[in-house]
Amino acid sequence: MIVRSHLPWPLRWAALALVFGFSAAIALWAFEFGKDIAGVDRDARVEISKLRVEVDQLREEREAAQSIANTAQSLLTAERSAQERLVQQIKQSESENLSLKADLGFFQRLLPASASTGLNVRAMQAEPKAPGQLKYQVLIMQTGRNLPEFVGRYDIMLSGTLADKPWTLSQPGGPKSFQVKQSARIEGLVDYPQQALVKTVQVKVTDNQGGVKLTQTVTM
Repeated sequence: MIVRSHLPWPLRWAALALVFGFSAAIALWAFEFGKDIAGVDRDARVEISKLRVEVDQLREEREAAQSIANTAQSLLTAERSAQERLVQQIKQSESENLSLKADLGFFQRLLPASASTGLNVRAMQAEPKAPGQLKYQVLIMQTGRNLPEFVGRYDIMLSGTLADKPWTLSQPGGPKSFQVKQSARIEGLVDYPQQALVKTVQVKVTDNQGGVKLTQTVTM
């Protein structure tokens, strides 16, 4: 007669589950151990680290190149602006030189061959600038040796007709102060009624006491 032990089915299933779990754990450990031995996982981690370093370097190089490009663009824009300003300054200088040459030619044409010693009106010009507006230019010189600086006033007076009647007009604000050691250039604008007909323009120079030193008249 043979006696056999009889285990319930739940205990049998539990025992089988333990056996399978233990076998799976041994298999996973063997797989991880195999990878460590082969160096596959370690090499992958090292490669990933290298790739990350390279990516960071490339990003830094790209940012540096972008910064250089932005700086170059800013410098190019500033250089273009400087060139444009220089061209404008050259044009303005050329225009001023032409104006100075014209003024010099005017005064040279009007300068007399000789002049008396003392204060003289060496050149005077008057011309309409716009309707009801006249531009004047006067060159006053003081000739002689060891003459003190002259300080006085000058007045510009327009004469002509208005509504067929005699008409005169002094510059607005009255006589203006000026001083001259050797030469003084005086110029300005005088507004007058557009209906007036200007025939003559006179400059009168007085000292500080009101004494008339000289007058000069030009005909329009």
